[in-house]
Amino acid sequence: MRIILVNYRYFISGGPERYYFNIKELLEKNGHVVIPFSVKSSRNLPIMVQGKERPELEKYFLDIVDDEVYFAQSAKKKKSLRLILKSFSRMFYSLEAKQKMKLLIKDEKPDLVYIIQMHNKISPSIVEAAREMKVPVVHRISDFQYMCPNALFYNDRIGVCEECLRGNRMACVRNKCVLNSAVYSGIKMMAKWMHDIMKVHKRIDAFVVPSEFTCVKLHEYGIPNEKLNHIPTFFNLKEVNPEVSNEPFVLYVGRLEKQKGLITLLKAFKGLDYHLKLIGFSSDGYEDELKAFAGDSKNIEFLGRMDFEQIAPYLKSCLCTVVPSEWYDNFPNSLIESYAFKKAVIATDFGSLQYMVKEGQTGLKFKYADTNDLKFKVQYVFEHQEEAKQMGNNGYQLVETVYSPDAHYKKLMEVFSKVQR
Repeated sequence: MRIILVNYRYFISGGPERYYFNIKELLEKNGHVVIPFSVKSSRNLPIMVQGKERPELEKYFLDIVDDEVYFAQSAKKKKSLRLILKSFSRMFYSLEAKQKMKLLIKDEKPDLVYIIQMHNKISPSIVEAAREMKVPVVHRISDFQYMCPNALFYNDRIGVCEECLRGNRMACVRNKCVLNSAVYSGIKMMAKWMHDIMKVHKRIDAFVVPSEFTCVKLHEYGIPNEKLNHIPTFFNLKEVNPEVSNEPFVLYVGRLEKQKGLITLLKAFKGLDYHLKLIGFSSDGYEDELKAFAGDSKNIEFLGRMDFEQIAPYLKSCLCTVVPSEWYDNFPNSLIESYAFKKAVIATDFGSLQYMVKEGQTGLKFKYADTNDLKFKVQYVFEHQEEAKQMGNNGYQLVETVYSPDAHYKKLMEVFSKVQR
Protein backbone atom coordinates (compact mmCIF):
# COMPACT_ATOMS: atom_id res chain seq x y z
CA MET A 1 0.00 0.00 0.00
CA ARG A 2 1.20 3.53 -0.82
CA ILE A 3 0.30 6.00 1.95
CA ILE A 4 0.72 9.77 2.16
CA LEU A 5 1.42 10.53 5.83
CA VAL A 6 0.54 14.10 6.84
CA ASN A 7 1.74 16.14 9.80
CA TYR A 8 2.54 19.82 10.08
CA ARG A 9 5.88 19.06 11.74
CA TYR A 10 8.50 16.77 10.25
CA PHE A 11 10.55 16.76 13.41
CA ILE A 12 9.83 15.54 16.93
CA SER A 13 8.40 18.14 19.30
CA GLY A 14 5.79 16.12 21.19
CA GLY A 15 3.47 13.13 21.28
CA PRO A 16 1.88 13.50 17.81
CA GLU A 17 5.30 13.65 16.17
CA ARG A 18 6.57 10.64 18.09
CA TYR A 19 3.53 8.77 16.81
CA TYR A 20 4.17 10.08 13.28
CA PHE A 21 7.67 8.66 13.05
CA ASN A 22 6.77 5.49 14.95
CA ILE A 23 3.86 4.69 12.62
CA LYS A 24 6.00 5.56 9.59
CA GLU A 25 8.59 3.03 10.78
CA LEU A 26 5.92 0.41 11.56
CA LEU A 27 4.20 0.77 8.19
CA GLU A 28 7.49 0.57 6.31
CA LYS A 29 8.51 -2.47 8.33
CA ASN A 30 5.35 -4.16 7.04
CA GLY A 31 6.16 -3.38 3.41
CA HIS A 32 4.16 -0.20 2.82
CA VAL A 33 5.50 2.87 0.99
CA VAL A 34 5.08 5.96 3.18
CA ILE A 35 5.34 9.38 1.51
CA PRO A 36 5.65 12.36 3.91
CA PHE A 37 3.68 15.60 3.48
CA SER A 38 4.53 18.45 5.85
CA VAL A 39 5.80 22.02 6.21
CA LYS A 40 9.34 23.16 5.49
CA SER A 41 11.44 23.92 8.58
CA SER A 42 15.08 24.20 9.58
CA ARG A 43 14.29 21.55 12.21
CA ASN A 44 13.05 18.95 9.73
CA LEU A 45 14.63 15.51 9.66
CA PRO A 46 15.92 14.03 6.37
CA ILE A 47 13.04 12.87 4.15
CA MET A 48 13.27 9.09 4.01
CA VAL A 49 11.14 6.63 2.03
CA GLN A 50 11.80 2.89 2.45
CA GLY A 51 15.23 3.58 3.93
CA LYS A 52 16.34 5.86 1.10
CA GLU A 53 16.73 9.60 1.36
CA ARG A 54 14.43 11.50 -1.00
CA PRO A 55 15.16 15.22 -0.63
CA GLU A 56 13.24 16.00 -3.83
CA LEU A 57 9.97 15.38 -1.93
CA GLU A 58 10.51 18.65 -0.06
CA LYS A 59 9.15 20.49 -3.09
CA TYR A 60 5.69 19.24 -2.06
CA PHE A 61 6.11 20.52 1.52
CA LEU A 62 4.35 23.81 2.27
CA ASP A 63 6.41 26.99 2.41
CA ILE A 64 7.48 28.02 5.87
CA VAL A 65 5.44 30.76 7.58
CA ASP A 66 7.75 31.01 10.57
CA ASP A 67 10.07 28.53 12.23
CA GLU A 68 8.50 28.59 15.68
CA VAL A 69 7.27 25.29 17.08
CA TYR A 70 4.26 26.52 19.07
CA PHE A 71 1.48 28.97 18.27
CA ALA A 72 2.15 30.95 21.46
CA GLN A 73 5.70 31.62 20.28
CA SER A 74 4.65 32.37 16.71
CA ALA A 75 1.99 34.85 17.83
CA LYS A 76 4.60 37.01 19.57
CA LYS A 77 6.68 37.49 16.43
CA LYS A 78 6.20 40.41 14.07
CA LYS A 79 5.34 39.29 10.56
CA SER A 80 5.02 40.93 7.18
CA LEU A 81 1.56 41.32 5.65
CA ARG A 82 2.37 38.48 3.26
CA LEU A 83 3.20 36.10 6.10
CA ILE A 84 0.13 37.18 8.08
CA LEU A 85 -2.11 36.38 5.10
CA LYS A 86 -0.34 33.05 4.59
CA SER A 87 -0.83 32.22 8.28
CA PHE A 88 -4.54 33.03 8.00
CA SER A 89 -4.91 30.85 4.89
CA ARG A 90 -3.41 27.90 6.77
CA MET A 91 -5.94 28.38 9.59
CA PHE A 92 -8.89 28.70 7.22
CA TYR A 93 -8.33 27.26 3.73
CA SER A 94 -4.96 27.09 1.96
CA LEU A 95 -4.93 26.92 -1.83
CA GLU A 96 -1.19 26.25 -1.65
CA ALA A 97 -1.80 23.17 0.51
CA LYS A 98 -4.56 21.94 -1.81
CA GLN A 99 -2.45 22.38 -4.95
CA LYS A 100 0.63 20.71 -3.47
CA MET A 101 -1.39 17.80 -2.15
CA LYS A 102 -3.00 17.26 -5.56
CA LEU A 103 0.40 17.38 -7.23
CA LEU A 104 1.83 14.88 -4.73
CA ILE A 105 -1.12 12.54 -5.28
CA LYS A 106 -0.74 12.82 -9.05
CA ASP A 107 3.00 12.05 -8.92
CA GLU A 108 3.09 9.40 -6.15
CA LYS A 109 -0.30 7.70 -6.78
CA PRO A 110 -1.14 6.79 -3.14
CA ASP A 111 -3.85 4.38 -2.02
CA LEU A 112 -4.86 6.65 0.84
CA VAL A 113 -3.95 9.72 2.88
CA TYR A 114 -3.37 9.33 6.63
CA ILE A 115 -3.46 12.66 8.48
CA ILE A 116 -1.93 13.13 11.92
CA GLN A 117 -2.21 16.93 12.30
CA MET A 118 -3.35 19.46 9.70
CA HIS A 119 -5.17 22.30 11.48
CA ASN A 120 -3.53 25.74 11.72
CA LYS A 121 -0.38 25.08 9.67
CA ILE A 122 -1.65 23.03 6.70
CA SER A 123 -5.48 23.41 6.61
CA PRO A 124 -8.36 21.05 5.75
CA SER A 125 -8.05 22.01 2.06
CA ILE A 126 -5.91 18.87 1.69
CA VAL A 127 -8.99 16.76 2.49
CA GLU A 128 -10.82 18.33 -0.44
CA ALA A 129 -7.76 17.77 -2.65
CA ALA A 130 -7.73 14.06 -1.81
CA ARG A 131 -11.46 13.69 -2.42
CA GLU A 132 -11.19 15.39 -5.81
CA MET A 133 -8.41 12.93 -6.68
CA LYS A 134 -10.59 10.05 -5.38
CA VAL A 135 -8.16 9.03 -2.63
CA PRO A 136 -9.67 8.05 0.76
CA VAL A 137 -8.69 10.02 3.86
CA VAL A 138 -8.18 8.77 7.41
CA HIS A 139 -7.58 11.29 10.21
CA ARG A 140 -6.05 10.45 13.58
CA ILE A 141 -7.37 12.68 16.36
CA SER A 142 -4.79 13.89 18.88
CA ASP A 143 -6.71 16.91 20.28
CA PHE A 144 -10.17 18.50 20.29
CA GLN A 145 -9.61 20.85 17.33
CA TYR A 146 -12.84 19.92 15.52
CA MET A 147 -14.93 20.85 18.55
CA CYS A 148 -13.01 23.61 20.33
CA PRO A 149 -11.12 26.60 18.84
CA ASN A 150 -8.21 26.20 21.27
CA ALA A 151 -8.33 22.39 20.90
CA LEU A 152 -8.26 21.81 24.67
CA PHE A 153 -11.80 22.18 26.07
CA TYR A 154 -9.98 24.27 28.65
CA ASN A 155 -9.60 27.93 29.56
CA ASP A 156 -6.87 29.10 31.95
CA ARG A 157 -9.30 31.28 33.89
CA ILE A 158 -12.44 29.09 34.05
CA GLY A 159 -11.04 25.58 33.68
CA VAL A 160 -12.79 22.89 31.62
CA CYS A 161 -15.24 24.39 29.12
CA GLU A 162 -17.50 22.76 26.50
CA GLU A 163 -19.54 25.79 25.44
CA CYS A 164 -18.43 25.61 21.80
CA LEU A 165 -19.39 21.93 21.64
CA ARG A 166 -22.85 22.92 22.86
CA GLY A 167 -23.15 25.51 20.06
CA ASN A 168 -22.25 28.71 21.94
CA ARG A 169 -19.60 29.89 19.47
CA MET A 170 -19.06 33.38 20.88
CA ALA A 171 -18.02 31.93 24.24
CA CYS A 172 -14.50 31.48 22.85
CA VAL A 173 -14.21 35.24 22.20
CA ARG A 174 -15.93 36.23 25.43
CA ASN A 175 -13.68 33.97 27.50
CA LYS A 176 -10.53 34.82 25.48
CA CYS A 177 -9.76 31.11 25.20
CA VAL A 178 -6.82 31.44 22.79
CA LEU A 179 -3.73 33.11 24.28
CA ASN A 180 -6.05 35.14 26.55
CA SER A 181 -6.80 37.33 23.52
CA ALA A 182 -10.20 38.23 22.08
CA VAL A 183 -8.55 38.83 18.68
CA TYR A 184 -6.81 35.44 18.45
CA SER A 185 -9.87 33.75 19.91
CA GLY A 186 -12.06 35.39 17.27
CA ILE A 187 -9.76 34.25 14.46
CA LYS A 188 -9.69 30.65 15.67
CA MET A 189 -13.46 30.71 16.26
CA MET A 190 -14.09 31.92 12.69
CA ALA A 191 -11.77 29.22 11.30
CA LYS A 192 -13.70 26.56 13.20
CA TRP A 193 -16.98 28.08 11.99
CA MET A 194 -15.77 27.93 8.38
CA HIS A 195 -14.67 24.29 8.76
CA ASP A 196 -18.07 23.44 10.24
CA ILE A 197 -19.78 25.05 7.23
CA MET A 198 -17.46 23.09 4.92
CA LYS A 199 -18.43 19.95 6.87
CA VAL A 200 -14.79 18.85 6.89
CA HIS A 201 -15.53 15.95 9.22
CA LYS A 202 -18.06 14.57 6.73
CA ARG A 203 -15.45 14.55 3.95
CA ILE A 204 -13.15 12.27 5.96
CA ASP A 205 -13.69 8.55 5.45
CA ALA A 206 -12.61 7.37 8.92
CA PHE A 207 -11.15 8.62 12.17
CA VAL A 208 -8.53 6.91 14.32
CA VAL A 209 -9.05 7.92 17.95
CA PRO A 210 -6.60 6.88 20.72
CA SER A 211 -8.99 7.65 23.59
CA GLU A 212 -12.42 6.16 24.31
CA PHE A 213 -13.32 9.43 26.00
CA THR A 214 -12.52 11.42 22.84
CA CYS A 215 -14.69 9.04 20.82
CA VAL A 216 -17.62 10.03 23.02
CA LYS A 217 -16.97 13.74 22.48
CA LEU A 218 -16.58 13.37 18.70
CA HIS A 219 -19.90 11.53 18.57
CA GLU A 220 -21.51 14.39 20.54
CA TYR A 221 -20.06 16.75 17.91
CA GLY A 222 -21.90 14.83 15.20
CA ILE A 223 -19.49 12.23 13.81
CA PRO A 224 -21.27 8.87 13.44
CA ASN A 225 -19.91 5.97 15.49
CA GLU A 226 -19.25 3.92 12.36
CA LYS A 227 -16.56 6.44 11.37
CA LEU A 228 -14.91 6.42 14.81
CA ASN A 229 -12.25 3.77 15.40
CA HIS A 230 -10.78 3.49 18.88
CA ILE A 231 -7.14 2.49 18.36
CA PRO A 232 -4.84 3.26 21.33
CA THR A 233 -1.40 4.68 20.67
CA PHE A 234 1.31 2.03 20.68
CA PHE A 235 4.68 2.05 22.40
CA ASN A 236 7.67 1.15 20.25
CA LEU A 237 9.32 -1.15 22.77
CA LYS A 238 13.03 -0.99 21.95
CA GLU A 239 14.06 -2.57 25.26
CA VAL A 240 12.19 -5.78 26.06
CA ASN A 241 11.65 -6.55 29.75
CA PRO A 242 13.80 -3.62 30.96
CA GLU A 243 15.63 -3.86 34.27
CA VAL A 244 14.21 -1.24 36.60
CA SER A 245 14.66 -0.10 40.18
CA ASN A 246 12.33 1.66 42.60
CA GLU A 247 14.05 4.67 44.08
CA PRO A 248 12.12 6.93 46.47
CA PHE A 249 10.89 9.65 44.11
CA VAL A 250 7.82 10.36 41.99
CA LEU A 251 8.31 11.51 38.39
CA TYR A 252 6.30 13.92 36.24
CA VAL A 253 7.04 14.04 32.49
CA GLY A 254 5.30 16.49 30.18
CA ARG A 255 4.74 20.08 29.17
CA LEU A 256 4.67 22.59 32.02
CA GLU A 257 1.25 24.14 31.41
CA LYS A 258 -1.59 25.24 33.64
CA GLN A 259 -4.05 22.60 32.41
CA LYS A 260 -1.62 19.87 33.43
CA GLY A 261 -2.61 20.34 37.09
CA LEU A 262 0.90 21.17 38.25
CA ILE A 263 -0.12 23.62 40.98
CA THR A 264 -2.23 20.85 42.55
CA LEU A 265 0.81 18.55 42.25
CA LEU A 266 3.18 21.04 43.87
CA LYS A 267 0.71 21.77 46.67
CA ALA A 268 0.58 18.07 47.48
CA PHE A 269 4.36 17.67 47.63
CA LYS A 270 5.00 20.88 49.56
CA GLY A 271 3.31 19.15 52.47
CA LEU A 272 5.23 15.86 52.11
CA ASP A 273 8.72 14.57 52.79
CA TYR A 274 8.69 12.52 49.58
CA HIS A 275 10.60 13.67 46.51
CA LEU A 276 9.17 14.87 43.21
CA LYS A 277 11.13 15.34 39.99
CA LEU A 278 9.61 17.19 37.02
CA ILE A 279 10.88 16.83 33.44
CA GLY A 280 9.48 19.26 30.89
CA PHE A 281 9.34 22.83 29.67
CA SER A 282 6.88 25.64 28.99
CA SER A 283 6.55 27.80 25.90
CA ASP A 284 4.95 30.73 27.72
CA GLY A 285 7.04 31.26 30.87
CA TYR A 286 4.76 29.20 33.14
CA GLU A 287 7.79 27.28 34.39
CA ASP A 288 8.97 30.39 36.25
CA GLU A 289 5.61 30.67 37.98
CA LEU A 290 5.83 27.03 39.06
CA LYS A 291 9.35 27.42 40.39
CA ALA A 292 8.29 30.51 42.34
CA PHE A 293 5.36 28.57 43.81
CA ALA A 294 7.64 25.68 44.80
CA GLY A 295 9.94 28.18 46.50
CA ASP A 296 12.79 26.62 48.42
CA SER A 297 11.14 23.20 48.80
CA LYS A 298 14.06 20.77 48.90
CA ASN A 299 11.94 17.81 47.81
CA ILE A 300 10.83 19.34 44.47
CA GLU A 301 13.28 19.36 41.57
CA PHE A 302 12.81 20.82 38.07
CA LEU A 303 15.04 18.96 35.61
CA GLY A 304 14.17 20.92 32.46
CA ARG A 305 13.60 19.71 28.92
CA MET A 306 15.00 16.31 27.87
CA ASP A 307 14.75 13.98 24.91
CA PHE A 308 13.43 10.48 25.47
CA GLU A 309 16.88 8.89 25.79
CA GLN A 310 17.57 11.26 28.69
CA ILE A 311 14.15 10.65 30.27
CA ALA A 312 14.40 6.84 30.17
CA PRO A 313 16.82 6.47 33.12
CA TYR A 314 14.43 8.44 35.33
CA LEU A 315 11.50 6.27 34.22
CA LYS A 316 13.54 3.18 35.02
CA SER A 317 14.44 4.36 38.51
CA CYS A 318 11.38 6.24 39.87
CA LEU A 319 8.94 4.64 42.29
CA CYS A 320 5.97 5.74 40.15
CA THR A 321 4.87 8.53 37.83
CA VAL A 322 2.11 11.10 38.17
CA VAL A 323 -0.30 12.57 35.60
CA PRO A 324 -2.31 15.26 37.44
CA SER A 325 -4.08 16.72 34.38
CA GLU A 326 -6.99 19.10 34.88
CA TRP A 327 -8.08 19.05 31.24
CA TYR A 328 -9.38 16.08 29.26
CA ASP A 329 -5.88 15.02 28.09
CA ASN A 330 -6.61 13.00 24.94
CA PHE A 331 -4.00 10.25 25.37
CA PRO A 332 -0.76 11.22 27.19
CA ASN A 333 2.25 9.32 25.89
CA SER A 334 3.87 9.73 29.29
CA LEU A 335 1.37 7.24 30.69
CA ILE A 336 2.18 4.34 28.37
CA GLU A 337 5.87 5.25 28.63
CA SER A 338 5.47 4.71 32.37
CA TYR A 339 3.89 1.31 31.76
CA ALA A 340 6.72 0.43 29.34
CA PHE A 341 9.18 0.85 32.22
CA LYS A 342 7.00 -1.06 34.70
CA LYS A 343 5.86 1.97 36.67
CA ALA A 344 2.52 2.50 38.37
CA VAL A 345 0.76 5.75 37.53
CA ILE A 346 -1.07 8.12 39.85
CA ALA A 347 -3.54 10.07 37.68
CA THR A 348 -6.57 12.33 37.85
CA ASP A 349 -9.85 10.42 37.66
CA PHE A 350 -10.92 12.55 34.72
CA GLY A 351 -11.17 12.60 30.94
CA SER A 352 -9.27 9.86 29.13
CA LEU A 353 -7.21 9.07 32.24
CA GLN A 354 -10.18 7.42 33.92
CA TYR A 355 -10.08 4.78 31.15
CA MET A 356 -6.30 4.40 30.91
CA VAL A 357 -5.47 3.81 34.59
CA LYS A 358 -7.04 0.72 36.13
CA GLU A 359 -7.53 1.42 39.82
CA GLY A 360 -5.38 -0.81 42.00
CA GLN A 361 -4.16 -2.74 38.95
CA THR A 362 -1.94 -0.35 36.96
CA GLY A 363 -2.06 2.65 39.28
CA LEU A 364 -4.20 4.85 41.47
CA LYS A 365 -6.64 7.66 40.64
CA PHE A 366 -7.35 10.77 42.66
CA LYS A 367 -10.24 13.24 42.59
CA TYR A 368 -10.06 16.21 40.24
CA ALA A 369 -7.73 18.95 41.59
CA ASP A 370 -7.97 17.43 45.06
CA THR A 371 -4.64 18.07 46.77
CA ASN A 372 -5.46 15.98 49.83
CA ASP A 373 -6.55 12.97 47.77
CA LEU A 374 -3.41 13.20 45.64
CA LYS A 375 -1.31 13.45 48.78
CA PHE A 376 -3.01 10.36 50.18
CA LYS A 377 -2.35 8.36 46.99
CA VAL A 378 1.33 9.37 47.00
CA GLN A 379 1.66 8.30 50.63
CA TYR A 380 -0.06 5.01 49.83
CA VAL A 381 2.45 4.21 47.08
CA PHE A 382 5.41 4.92 49.33
CA GLU A 383 3.93 2.81 52.11
CA HIS A 384 3.04 -0.09 49.74
CA GLN A 385 6.02 -0.27 47.43
CA GLU A 386 5.65 -3.96 46.59
CA GLU A 387 2.06 -3.30 45.53
CA ALA A 388 3.25 -0.36 43.41
CA LYS A 389 5.81 -2.64 41.79
CA GLN A 390 3.10 -5.16 40.89
CA MET A 391 0.92 -2.42 39.42
CA GLY A 392 3.88 -1.38 37.27
CA ASN A 393 4.31 -4.97 36.07
CA ASN A 394 0.62 -5.09 35.17
CA GLY A 395 1.07 -1.91 33.14
CA TYR A 396 3.98 -3.49 31.30
CA GLN A 397 1.76 -6.43 30.31
CA LEU A 398 -0.61 -3.93 28.68
CA VAL A 399 2.30 -2.50 26.68
CA GLU A 400 3.04 -5.99 25.39
CA THR A 401 -0.59 -6.55 24.38
CA VAL A 402 -3.05 -3.61 24.16
CA TYR A 403 -0.40 -0.98 23.40
CA SER A 404 1.84 -3.14 21.21
CA PRO A 405 2.84 -2.22 17.61
CA ASP A 406 1.31 -5.47 16.33
CA ALA A 407 -2.08 -4.77 17.92
CA HIS A 408 -2.06 -1.21 16.62
CA TYR A 409 -1.04 -2.25 13.11
CA LYS A 410 -3.73 -4.92 12.88
CA LYS A 411 -6.51 -2.49 13.85
CA LEU A 412 -5.15 0.26 11.61
CA MET A 413 -5.04 -2.04 8.61
CA GLU A 414 -8.69 -2.96 9.22
CA VAL A 415 -9.58 0.73 8.96
CA PHE A 416 -7.41 1.30 5.90
CA SER A 417 -8.94 -1.71 4.16
CA LYS A 418 -12.47 -0.57 5.01
CA VAL A 419 -12.06 2.91 3.47
CA GLN A 420 -10.61 1.48 0.25
CA ARG A 421 -13.65 -0.66 -0.57
